[in-house]
Amino acid sequence: MSAKDQPASDLPRLAQYFRAMAKADASDLHLKPGLAPHVRIRSQIRPSLGTPLSDEDIAAMARELMTDEQAESLEVDGSIDLAYELPDSDRFRINIYMQRGKVAVAVRRVTREIPDFQSLHLPPVVQTITDAHQGLVLLSGPSGCGKSTTIASMLEHINRTRACHILTLEDPIEYLHESRKALVSQREIGIDLPDFQTGLRFLAREDPDVVLIGEMRDRETFEAALQVAETGHLVFGTLHASGAAQTIGRLMDLLPVESRERIRQLLGFNLNAIICQRLLPSIAEGVDRVPAVEVLMVNAHVRKLICEGRDADVGDAIGSYEQEGMQTFNKSLCELIENELVDPRVAYEASPNPDELRMTLKGITASRAGLRS
Repeated sequence: MSAKDQPASDLPRLAQYFRAMAKADASDLHLKPGLAPHVRIRSQIRPSLGTPLSDEDIAAMARELMTDEQAESLEVDGSIDLAYELPDSDRFRINIYMQRGKVAVAVRRVTREIPDFQSLHLPPVVQTITDAHQGLVLLSGPSGCGKSTTIASMLEHINRTRACHILTLEDPIEYLHESRKALVSQREIGIDLPDFQTGLRFLAREDPDVVLIGEMRDRETFEAALQVAETGHLVFGTLHASGAAQTIGRLMDLLPVESRERIRQLLGFNLNAIICQRLLPSIAEGVDRVPAVEVLMVNAHVRKLICEGRDADVGDAIGSYEQEGMQTFNKSLCELIENELVDPRVAYEASPNPDELRMTLKGITASRAGLRS
């Protein structure tokens, strides 16, 4: 019996916590013996007003969600992943684990509310990138920089505008997509399949048009993503890197030296764009954080740089082709300051070249002063 078919009285006791998470817009819930439940709201973990829970309380609530086989797996492995969906509400990814010999629970809320490009303050070129039908699109940046949210927004745009099959391999699923104009299939590592390699092995048989391959963590995943893009699919992936040039270098570092030249050529001809972003605190009312975004579009010149291994020149190319939608971090920061979304001091701290940013802002201010006079 699914959660949607269960009467309210038969729902597990943890469901009340799930409902409270959705109401408070919390992203995570933590249950540990001897402590009140803790929730993460806007990146900060804080205790709830609930009473401390005993080991027995948590173990009993966790047991309600597990089959006998899963309970045995918890005893053997010390950790198990589960998923639960509230009727007509959000989905929750649950990790039950042992710590200090007692049961603890970590819950991630997977929401159905997917923000659009405008509400995320993303540059218009992001939609242009999303409208492609083939190639590789990479989102890079540090952990917690909003990569998953940006990709979810891009996939949802496709979902609403294109009749196609979107297939995702995620660890974990961050947003729930309801099939609209597109058919959406979401597979979660640890719940729907054991690892990325298994999902990639059967990918072609599942007839996708658009593919999300979570994080590029190893050579096999990266090469598989390139192959899928080369065979006529639009592929999205994420990577931990601080800029477009660093993203290319990080990918090359995944490969053995003898295969780098061959893969570099494939990357040059199949890469569509690299979007690098960092989240900054906003000063605008009602806006918590906004992304500073560097965008590399792969045109003929950039393709030549990639194929020739001139990654260090990629940054200069971004600044030279702003008319094609490319933008540097500093250009993005200037726009955030001009639109009164970010404090200038925060922008200077985030800038890869504060002196250049300061000069650009002075030029803008001087230009405006000249117009007023």
